Amino acid sequence: MSHFDNFIERQPPGRLIALGFALVILIGAGLLLLPVSIRPGAEVTPIDALFTSTSAVCVTGLIAIDTADHFTAFGQAVVAGLIQVGGLGVSSVGVGLILAAGGRVSIKSRLLVKEALNVDGFSGMVRLVKAILIMTLCFEGAGVVLSFISFAQDYPFGQALWISIFHSIAAFNNSGFDILGGLRNLIPYQTDILLNLTTCGLIIFGGLGFLVILDINRCRSFRKLTLHSKVVLTTTGVLLLIGTLLLKATEEISWLGAFFHSVSARTAGFSTYSIGSFTNAGLFVLIILMFIGASPGSTGGGIKTTTFFALMQEVRTVISKRRAGAFHRTLPDEVLRKSSVIALLSVLVVCIGTFLLCILEPEYDFIQLVFEVVSAFGTVGLSTGITPDLGVLSKLIIILTMYTGRLGAFTLLSIWINRPDPSAHYTEEQIMIG
Repeated sequence: MSHFDNFIERQPPGRLIALGFALVILIGAGLLLLPVSIRPGAEVTPIDALFTSTSAVCVTGLIAIDTADHFTAFGQAVVAGLIQVGGLGVSSVGVGLILAAGGRVSIKSRLLVKEALNVDGFSGMVRLVKAILIMTLCFEGAGVVLSFISFAQDYPFGQALWISIFHSIAAFNNSGFDILGGLRNLIPYQTDILLNLTTCGLIIFGGLGFLVILDINRCRSFRKLTLHSKVVLTTTGVLLLIGTLLLKATEEISWLGAFFHSVSARTAGFSTYSIGSFTNAGLFVLIILMFIGASPGSTGGGIKTTTFFALMQEVRTVISKRRAGAFHRTLPDEVLRKSSVIALLSVLVVCIGTFLLCILEPEYDFIQLVFEVVSAFGTVGLSTGITPDLGVLSKLIIILTMYTGRLGAFTLLSIWINRPDPSAHYTEEQIMIG
């Protein structure tokens, strides 16, 4: 066994996943800097290539340069590939390639998939990866067909097909990239009901989590679903409804636009209205939705719907003196503790990022900077329009925030800090809280 193989074997799965994402980001940045990737006359700096690659792999959608205006078809294909790898996860894609080549999946690879998908059990990893890949192909294929109906009305057949493929990959993987050019996103299709609903459908299913979709397909009844699936579906539905109502109340947009942005703010990053024209109240609603994000095991980011649900249950427990739980099930104390830690670490990441941007970019409003950082952390991709004009240091901060948001602040901290259990236990004593 070589020194490299020995090094890999000694690393915990979480650390390998983090390093794998970093390696893919660097490779993607290198590919985007190739002459074949850049349009004639366009300029792509190393920091912009790194920013674009990070945004794609972390399925964010924040852009420092317009994808269509700066990259050739090859460069756009690189971005689409990075989005697909980032959405499915490096380990799942790796196992998929091994299976396609007819190889044998090692125990280490199965451990990586288990860690990446946050699955409790160890058995059935290969079957799970196969199901995820087939599911992804089906959803994205359906998205291509439905999106093509809209794009074919404005573009030649070949271009409309490529835009549809790119859009479907970006939407299902909750990444707000587009190749329409001019930093327009989906604003030209503001009233296109089919494209709006198709995009929303891809975003929602991509954000539910692969295990939830498999559970729905297996049970076909809400009552028979696991507690995790019930919590994800219920929380998702409530957030979409409240988000739609609040955005309609705060912004002069249509009901379709309010629903679309309520869906998109849950880590997708597409927009049919200019976010820069939103009121502070509307931006604040989007910030909350972006911070909560999608669900565990999905293509989205944020603290996750289940974490938010557990936090709300913890609040209810303190007030009502009852055990935390739902649907005739009790939540373990470990879940409640972990949700509190995740929320606290996430707030710290957002606060630190915002503070640094306030120092580096004093010409922008506070709400714009908070919005940018939360969008990066939640791997959303919505922006008030300041991203392309940020300085190099500010872009590096956003890059680190996107990377942290994709892997999770709790995960990043735990994989690098591995302290043994203390041998001494001290006497317990109360402190006053509140």
